[in-house]
Amino acid sequence: MDSSTTLLSAHIQFLDTQLALVHIPLHLYSSFLQPILQLLLPNESRSNSAPVTSNGVVRPPKGWPYEHPFVNISITPIECSVVCSRTLAHELFVLARDALDVASKPKVSITTEDFVVMQVDGEGLDAGQRVLELTSPLALAGMPVLTVCSSIFFITTYFSDYILVPLRCRAQVVHALEERGFQFEDQTSSYVNPSHHGRKHSSTSSFEFPAPGTPPPATISELQTRTFATLKRRNIVPTVDSSIRLIQCAGRRDVSRTNGMNTGRNRNSMTSAADDALHLGLVKCLIAPPYPRFLSLTLTDTEPASLLLDHRLLPNFIQDILLGSKDDFLIPITLDLRDLPLESTGIVCGVAGRLVGGTAGQIESPVEMSYLSTARAGTVMVGEEELNRALDALRGAENGVLSTRD
Repeated sequence: MDSSTTLLSAHIQFLDTQLALVHIPLHLYSSFLQPILQLLLPNESRSNSAPVTSNGVVRPPKGWPYEHPFVNISITPIECSVVCSRTLAHELFVLARDALDVASKPKVSITTEDFVVMQVDGEGLDAGQRVLELTSPLALAGMPVLTVCSSIFFITTYFSDYILVPLRCRAQVVHALEERGFQFEDQTSSYVNPSHHGRKHSSTSSFEFPAPGTPPPATISELQTRTFATLKRRNIVPTVDSSIRLIQCAGRRDVSRTNGMNTGRNRNSMTSAADDALHLGLVKCLIAPPYPRFLSLTLTDTEPASLLLDHRLLPNFIQDILLGSKDDFLIPITLDLRDLPLESTGIVCGVAGRLVGGTAGQIESPVEMSYLSTARAGTVMVGEEELNRALDALRGAENGVLSTRD
């Protein structure tokens, strides 16, 4: 099956939630551990609130991890970043921030603008192809896909990919994609691309946008030029800690609960034995002082929990509790965007685009990659065998300047 045929099956939809983004400096992580655990672990009172549909039908409570439409908790060498509903951000993180001392409180940021998230499904497609198809029309139209810390919020998970856009821009996003030939279905804002011109190689790019009043880039090449000019002005260089080797994995789907049987447990229980084992492993990772070197957890109400974690955390999980290869490592290339002004744009996408476009022009094929965007940083992840090619491309883009920590 070629890439153009595969993309026809890609399905994209807006999830039913309004999100806030939380940035927590690492030195304050311990002050927010309790709210993080509250967000992570199942909550009987939240789930038993018995939501009512528009038709007046009471929905049964959802078991973990299907309690939230979307949650991401990420701890990286730069920050702790949380994406959750506005309601939970207020209930859990605003209160924790308000309890900090006067000097620490301003260092924690919680967005005041709401975001919505698009889920991208497409079996057989690499993350780059999906992101390229979805974001290129928005970028070249000057659409502000994410205004916080100048980076598009894009998360690659074991099952799907997720892109955050400001709630106020939802209609423009739909319009820009429809102009490009994407078709939205009914009222669900889901669509498929009926006329993809497939690329024969693996490609990854995401695009960000200029500050208000600045004309959008006319070409992807111009977008990359702007990106690296900004990096150079701000003395920002990609960094690699080669001791961090990441595993992409997921919790196992509980077939018995999916079928409504919940075999071996109380029928009303929110979690299965597999869930409980996964909870235990995650808690061990989160509470080990001072904080995990790298861990990203994504929870949705449609899929099992998805994880990206430092391979040294694997012993916290019992055997066979996680799906995915434990031998295929990803190396993170990180950009620290904490000191960038909010109007700066194009950082993560320009680096990723240079790896794809620049590599394609210099060596045989583009570097395969995936993304994790957090509130104040961007991480491009490549396979161990691709790291040297990625660094060569970035060195070319940065006139040979790259920070690497062994």
